[in-house]
Amino acid sequence: MTLPESHPLISAGTNSSALISAFRGLPHDRIPVWFMRQAGRSLPEYIEVRQGIGMLDSCLRPDLAAEITLQPVRRHDVDAAIFFSDIVIPLRLAGVDVDIAPGVGPVLGHAVRTDEDVTALERLTLTDEAMAPIREAIGLITSELGARPLIGFAGAPFTLAAYMVEGRPSRDHLAARQLMVARPDLWARLMTWSAQVTGQFLRAQVLAGASATQLFDSWAGSLSRDVYVKHVAPASAAALSHVMDLDVPCVHFGTNTGHLLPEMREVGATVIGVDYRTPLDEANTILGGTTPLQGNIDPAYLGAPWEVLEAHVRDVVNRGRHAPGHVVNLGHGVPPTTDPTVLTRIVELVHSL
Repeated sequence: MTLPESHPLISAGTNSSALISAFRGLPHDRIPVWFMRQAGRSLPEYIEVRQGIGMLDSCLRPDLAAEITLQPVRRHDVDAAIFFSDIVIPLRLAGVDVDIAPGVGPVLGHAVRTDEDVTALERLTLTDEAMAPIREAIGLITSELGARPLIGFAGAPFTLAAYMVEGRPSRDHLAARQLMVARPDLWARLMTWSAQVTGQFLRAQVLAGASATQLFDSWAGSLSRDVYVKHVAPASAAALSHVMDLDVPCVHFGTNTGHLLPEMREVGATVIGVDYRTPLDEANTILGGTTPLQGNIDPAYLGAPWEVLEAHVRDVVNRGRHAPGHVVNLGHGVPPTTDPTVLTRIVELVHSL
């Protein structure tokens, strides 16, 4: 499929931005930088607009989702906006009983663990009508961003499935991993459904105006390489196949996934996000020097004295120069206790290098 001439990726010139160029391994005029979770609790303006409004409701109110997405762009001058959403939004839009419990995280009304549970899930679909708030929000965002790119966002099928099987956040995802190996047939059906809604969610964002996508596999680091390849990678590939014909960069990121980087690329990612545990020059070697990278400032350094943080940022940038392209980011998300002025200083530093 060819994007229409009116699509923001073409009409606003985001395809020639520093960020998209770096994602494609092409020359660009400055080192691009943005931060995972840049829109959120580290910003006082975010806390103000979210007062009395639940997390998922905030994501599904187009005006509010757009405002929150744009706040860090205005404050920090980052090179991209990341669509303000949550990994369970596609589940909510498809009709799954899920909410964000304050201080806990995603909680399902009923965990998905039996044949009957999966059969009931398979009856739910993510309709075009349900995604109307997503399209509206992205329209509002891109109209203000102009030539600055918007990155679409989705949780990977495994992370969605793990939440559904566990019913709530888990440290070891034992129930999900047990289902995976004890009932591979049932697990495959669950992952097929998860891949479908993830792929639809990503595609809707790109068609609405996102210039790139990022697939977050928050919990893939709990898996061995063999288990990932057999039970997870096919679904991630199926999810990303929904945007392959749109020819936008696809970033794949997971935490504690240094042992999975080649496998995460092989599902169809064109950029690999690297968490803070693996130095970028090592990641580049692991990937054969052929893949643009994103990362990987350690969030712990955000609370360090500036001279310590500055040295760390410079080291990350220098290590990233080994890759065909490098977009500076964190090796995980912005902690809520972060002083926003620190993020602004990092952007200024990176742009000066």
